[in-house]
Amino acid sequence: MSRLLAVGAPAARRRAGAACAALGLVIVLAAAAAPRPASSAEWHVQGDGANEIEFTSEVAGFSFTGTTDAVDGYFYWDGEELFERDGQVYFEVELRALDTGIGKRDRDMREVLGVKKWPRAAYKGKVLAVEADTSGGDSLGLSHRVRTRGGLTLRGVERPMEITGLVRREGDELVARSEFSVRLADHQIEAPTLAAFVKVSDQVAVRVLIRLRRAGEEDK
Repeated sequence: MSRLLAVGAPAARRRAGAACAALGLVIVLAAAAAPRPASSAEWHVQGDGANEIEFTSEVAGFSFTGTTDAVDGYFYWDGEELFERDGQVYFEVELRALDTGIGKRDRDMREVLGVKKWPRAAYKGKVLAVEADTSGGDSLGLSHRVRTRGGLTLRGVERPMEITGLVRREGDELVARSEFSVRLADHQIEAPTLAAFVKVSDQVAVRVLIRLRRAGEEDK
């Protein structure tokens, strides 16, 4: 009996080895056939001073404008094409950096916005639609009109909002432009009074120009 076991052992080992090899082949083939995760793209706002956030407020027949380049944020989506799937946008603006050209007005504005407690305004949204834009004579498909829906947070109060912008590919950068308005009362901000019976308009016009580079290529 021991001799039979000794003779049969190599054969059993060969059969076990063949089974393991077959199992390994099945695993390799299954892995090759399994769908691979889709590629994704993330683009970051550039902090080189090339961005501009501008707001304009009307006051009794005249207007004043404040600007800053202190903005951060990103675009993100799944797939190779611009906002192909699950597109997301996020931007935040450093309100303490807003400059209207008059020091006292800047200080008053920062007090009204409560920047000591809420130093930033932020918008986070999802992409609803993307379509090619040829209004500027673009025949190469480099410009797209992008519609988003999300929440704008100002002075600690978030309100739902839709923002549409124009996104254009320029070399290694994406350049995004948008114009929209913000109602101060929606964020529990009382329009300040500059003089007796003269109040700043409750509606503030906002213009955005930002430049982004693909993540990992910011310093190239």
